[in-house]
Amino acid sequence: MLLMSAQIELYEQMCALSAKMVEAARAHDWERLVDLERAVAALRDTLMRESEAQSDPRIVERKRELIQRILQDDAEIRRHTEPWMEQVRRFLSSGAKKRQIDRAYGG
Repeated sequence: MLLMSAQIELYEQMCALSAKMVEAARAHDWERLVDLERAVAALRDTLMRESEAQSDPRIVERKRELIQRILQDDAEIRRHTEPWMEQVRRFLSSGAKKRQIDRAYGG
C-alpha cells in the first residue's frame, strides 16, 4: 500500500505531466503528447494497483484539487486534439473512398 504522501506525489507528477500535455497539444506536437500520455498512464496504473486509505482530510482535498486540475487539462487537450483527429478521419475516409471508386471502375 502506498503511503498517502507517496500517493500525493504521484498525483502531483500526473498533474505536472498533464500540464505538459496541454503545451504539446497547443503546439500540435503529437509525438510528445503521446509520450507524455504514456507516462501519465504508467503513474495512473501504479495508483490503481495500490489500495488507497482515505484518512487525512487535507490530503483528500489536495488529491481532489489535483484530479480537478488534471480533468481541466484533459478538456484543454481535447480542444486541440479533436479538430486534428477529425482532419485525420476525413483524410483516411477520402483515401478509402478513392480506393473504393478505383476498385469499382478499374482505376
